[in-house]
Amino acid sequence: MSEQMIPRADRNLAMELVRATEAAAIAAARYMGMGKKDAGDQAAVDAMRTFLKTVEMRGTVIIGEGEKDQAPMLFNGEQVGNGEGPEVDVAVDPVEGTTLLAEGRPNSITSIAVADKGSMWDPGNSFYMNKIVVEAEAKSAIDITKSPSSNLYNIAEALGRNVEDLTVFVLDKPRHMSLIEEIRQTGARITLHAEGDVIGALMAAVPGTGVDVLMGVGGTPEGVIAAAAVKALGGGMQCMRAPQRVEEKRQLKQDGVQLKEVLTLDTLIRSNNTFFAATGITPSSFLDGVHFDRRGGVTTESIVLRSLTGSIRYIKGVHRLNRTHDIGGNIGTTPAHVAMEIIAPD
Repeated sequence: MSEQMIPRADRNLAMELVRATEAAAIAAARYMGMGKKDAGDQAAVDAMRTFLKTVEMRGTVIIGEGEKDQAPMLFNGEQVGNGEGPEVDVAVDPVEGTTLLAEGRPNSITSIAVADKGSMWDPGNSFYMNKIVVEAEAKSAIDITKSPSSNLYNIAEALGRNVEDLTVFVLDKPRHMSLIEEIRQTGARITLHAEGDVIGALMAAVPGTGVDVLMGVGGTPEGVIAAAAVKALGGGMQCMRAPQRVEEKRQLKQDGVQLKEVLTLDTLIRSNNTFFAATGITPSSFLDGVHFDRRGGVTTESIVLRSLTGSIRYIKGVHRLNRTHDIGGNIGTTPAHVAMEIIAPD
């Protein structure tokens, strides 16, 4: 499956993808703390779409903002890229944490994932799933069909640590009251977040972030995006559909979906040739947010992952804004790279 993609989908594609997330982050960051959730999201979508048109690929959006009638958002089934190069599946989240952005809170990011054509799982009518994500050393220890406490003890053993030393990323939602209590009973520590499925999975899969495990119910589309990153990192991830709405439950039953089916990394992303890029919008302990300076320059921080080589790049981009182009909302700016720091190159 990957033979067609490998010769063309090299480091250039990965770096073009991060240019799209950088542009989306810069566009969205203008709305940080302004209380304009939809405006920030729209600015990111416009910027990402503009830059994706320049990427040498023939992409189909599998995970977007919805159906075509919701355009100008990036919609499911939309064709992206310049029409040349490899055929690929694309998953995008122009702004993860729209409320975080609107309120000026940490952990809002923009992300994009790419995999071989036909390899990305389409969630269909599934909007929520239960997830567990860990780094590579603990990937054989997880079993989502078992209790959270059982998983935590097994993860701790795999990492050669005490369970009290583990930190678990959990979304701060009413549905997680029992999960939080069970984690506390084991002695493991918890970091609660209002939003952030993708960044939580990243932090759990990257060693040394201060987060060891992601647990709980989050978005299904975000789960597919995160899977591309976790696969590139060699981490472990398991999921099960967990519908939260009456209509979602009814539709999945009508579709004949088995809710107890365990969705593995290879279910969510069947290809071993994946790319992932994310850029911070608001500051966080994992990716710094967008910074504007008095001379018209902008600084961004991103992570770029490639599963085929296992490469991890942390990129600090310093951009000079060219006001002759319009890439999102009312910003009227195009980022141009001035300096870039690349860590762990191929």
